[in-house]
Amino acid sequence: MSIARKILENTFVQVLGKLITAALSIVVLKIISGYLGTSGYGDYTTVYQFLAFFGIIADFGIYTITVKEMSRDESRIPVILGNVMGLRTFLAILAMALAVLTVFLVPRYDNTLIPLGVLIATLATFFTLLNGTVSSVLQVHLKMHYATISLVLGKIVSVLYMGWVAYFAFTGDLINGFYHLLWAGVLGNLAMFLVTAYYVRRFCKVTYQFDFLYWKKVFFTALPFGVALILNTIYFRLDVILMTFILPHSQTIGGEAECLKTLCSDTEIGLYGVAMRMLEMLVIIPVYFMNSVLPVMTRYIEEQSEKIRSLMQYSFDFLVATGLPILIGSFILARPIIHFISDPQFLSGGMFEFGSDVAVRILMFAMLFSFVNALFGFTLVVLNQQVKLMFINAGAVLFNLIGNILVIPVWGFRGAAMTSVFSEMIILIFTYWVAQKYLGFHLSVRTFIRTLTAAVTMGLVVWVGYGWMADIWFVWQLAILIPVGGFVYLLLMFKTKAITPEMMSLLRKK
Repeated sequence: MSIARKILENTFVQVLGKLITAALSIVVLKIISGYLGTSGYGDYTTVYQFLAFFGIIADFGIYTITVKEMSRDESRIPVILGNVMGLRTFLAILAMALAVLTVFLVPRYDNTLIPLGVLIATLATFFTLLNGTVSSVLQVHLKMHYATISLVLGKIVSVLYMGWVAYFAFTGDLINGFYHLLWAGVLGNLAMFLVTAYYVRRFCKVTYQFDFLYWKKVFFTALPFGVALILNTIYFRLDVILMTFILPHSQTIGGEAECLKTLCSDTEIGLYGVAMRMLEMLVIIPVYFMNSVLPVMTRYIEEQSEKIRSLMQYSFDFLVATGLPILIGSFILARPIIHFISDPQFLSGGMFEFGSDVAVRILMFAMLFSFVNALFGFTLVVLNQQVKLMFINAGAVLFNLIGNILVIPVWGFRGAAMTSVFSEMIILIFTYWVAQKYLGFHLSVRTFIRTLTAAVTMGLVVWVGYGWMADIWFVWQLAILIPVGGFVYLLLMFKTKAITPEMMSLLRKK
């Protein structure tokens, strides 16, 4: 089987699993948003966004470095895995303890559900980090279908628990129900980790090892990339945290949360959080793809093979061809999509002038930039240019911080979304410039133009169809227009030869 085919099959399995879990995530979103409302969902989102700042300390880019080291010498996988598990567990305990201590000291969170929520959700983050560590073995062996199985099973556990909480156990008790929804995430992630560890044992022994010299080596190797990831997480999630500090929180009047100002942090975050959840489900696609490319890219660069240029071109073409139709389709169908994945109260024109559908239309541009950013960001890691990536992300964080402080008081989540788009654009420009400087590749725009033609034509078809179906139930709109749009796009990709015979030949090549 060709390398290209292995990469795409490994990516496809992960994306397929992500599509299944995305469907389950839509069920979760539907349950939580309908049960908690905009204000409650805003607090729920804040819990996980707050934890993300500390969870990335335990991640620290170690996963990517681990896959890279395992790819170099597969005989040392048990030693690498054991020590990385030890290092990551230590960092996870440290990071989660720091998160709990910090959240209880923030005055803004007094008399809200956020502090205790963070305490519970730390366990979910801890099991996620352990699962990511052991799944690195499956990534190296291109056996991520096992990780996909564990991901789906874990999500099913969470969905069942959440359904029990919202529809049976705590229908009239939103406070205890809020906390049990977080416990559902803990149990789901625990199940995911246990199933992944079971499959990993087929390839190597899963035990802790404590070679502190190796810990030091891994930590300092990952340090620049880890700092870059921390900065990346800050700029990606900073807007939510800033909204909690800049905007007032809704007040509880008559047992219900009411916003007494033009903009309130919990309702703005609730509306923004639905769109962000959609974005998070999408941006994992390029990460899965690049994790599959990573071992091959590492080998090509170390061998100074000319094949690296073809790999860069095909990776760029794939990421653009995947992200562009999602951008155009989501922009047109934002309203029925939000209606489908959440609750009518999150739509524009109802309780709020600007709803989650507006956030989706803006954030999809950030999604496309993020897809391409993954290629150049991973390339810099393989080139050992993590320091430059760190400085690039630092610049994006500074821009994001200043931009959000200026626009959030005026435009709320809309300003935060636009700031995210420009931040991703900044990262794209500079990561491409550095990667191109070291590898000397030149990306052809021929396939991009063909892909753009196919995507725009698809968009016109979907837009006309959406106009004709304006009075039809939103579920039928999505059920008809998405497959039609997908068919038109794929047909035109072949007709315009955006998918070239060389690509098909590369996939079939033995």
